[in-house]
Amino acid sequence: MHIPPYHKKSSVQRFLVGAFIGSVVAYFIFVYMHGSMYGQLLEENRNLKSEVRELEQQNDALLEDNENLDEQAKEPIKVETIEITIINEEDLPDKLIIHDLKELMKDEINHIIGKDLSIIAESDGLLEATIQNKVFTIDDFEFQFTVEKLYLTPTVKISVEATIAD
Repeated sequence: MHIPPYHKKSSVQRFLVGAFIGSVVAYFIFVYMHGSMYGQLLEENRNLKSEVRELEQQNDALLEDNENLDEQAKEPIKVETIEITIINEEDLPDKLIIHDLKELMKDEINHIIGKDLSIIAESDGLLEATIQNKVFTIDDFEFQFTVEKLYLTPTVKISVEATIAD
């Protein structure tokens, strides 16, 4: 049996060349699509790995902070600073006097800094009496204070009302 010589016909040659060129073009399209998809997956993988690393570091930091807080919770809370607010500042004659009065009051109760907060809380009436019974003198003016609010936290916050003593 004889195989007919189709390779000599131009229509068969065009078909074979078209199939070959089509397969080459399809291969390049496949390689491009596979490469771009693989690149996106690599980028997403790296982003997820970095996010996991950041979350692990954050978790370690929070666990360490929690351990530090547990250790600090065992220690008593101490008074760190004192903030004094004068409610009726506008009734006082001068801004410099306000600053000086705040400093004088801080000097009067400065001994509580570094003390255990529970001890100060037990004697909060004594702290109020210390401020209210003292007459502060600045520039021939005598001032007396009434404690309106007293917040006992590591930062002791005291709100006072000033009156000019007679």
